[in-house]
Amino acid sequence: MGALLDIRNLHIRFGAAEAVRGIDLHVDAGEVLGLVGESGSGKSATSLAILGLLGRAAKVDGQILWQQANGTTDLLRLTNQEMRQVRGREIAMIFQEPMTALNPVMSIGRQVAECAAAHTNSLTGGEVKRRAIAALKSVGLADAARRYGDYPHQFSGGQRQRILIAMALINRPRLLIADEPTTALDVTVQAQILDLLRELRREYGLAMLFVSHDLAVVGDVADRVAVMRNGEIVETGPCMELLQRPHHAYTQSLLAAVPTLRTDREKPLAMVAK
Repeated sequence: MGALLDIRNLHIRFGAAEAVRGIDLHVDAGEVLGLVGESGSGKSATSLAILGLLGRAAKVDGQILWQQANGTTDLLRLTNQEMRQVRGREIAMIFQEPMTALNPVMSIGRQVAECAAAHTNSLTGGEVKRRAIAALKSVGLADAARRYGDYPHQFSGGQRQRILIAMALINRPRLLIADEPTTALDVTVQAQILDLLRELRREYGLAMLFVSHDLAVVGDVADRVAVMRNGEIVETGPCMELLQRPHHAYTQSLLAAVPTLRTDREKPLAMVAK
């Protein structure tokens, strides 16, 4: 059996600008692949292309092969209606900023319930609500039933991120794309979210594409790492091997730019190679 997700020769253009330049990536069943690079390297564009969310301004070429029960499907060849059957059901995404990703004028319970109702027509309204509350409980949201009718501004950043995770996982997808899921959170809450993702991965057998600029975070969750620079993959390898013995100069400079307890605070941090 091939990879669960297999990206081949992916190009993404916005007018004359080429954001992604012929990359190859794969994610195996149950694996966490960390996609690392600085802002503007093409990480988020790649993630959005998988789910067909780049919009008409983008020109996407190549293949994004998805392993289904009845064979392999190229997601780039699906119609919008066909893609809706994959998006949210088989592949789900946690977006980068939990406050802007949630609708501020809709209760969080209704937003989670909508994700279930969109893919399960046979459920009654009461069953959808019970399923949404169960999803909120599964991600550790306290008093889920009581807070079902509350709005996003009534929750902390960490709680909003848990709500987004509940929305992503309510339909039990096989692949979760996590786009900078801890960037807007403080260190303590970040650790809680990472622990939650690890626990959910074990419980549901999730594969994950974990997108981040933070090598320390990726090193904590990923099995393999792909390093992206200027729209290209410059290095890929097992997580600990790549972080301890990087070969590419760009990966080396990314690691050198990360402060540690041994960093000389009298000197500036290393600059990332351009």
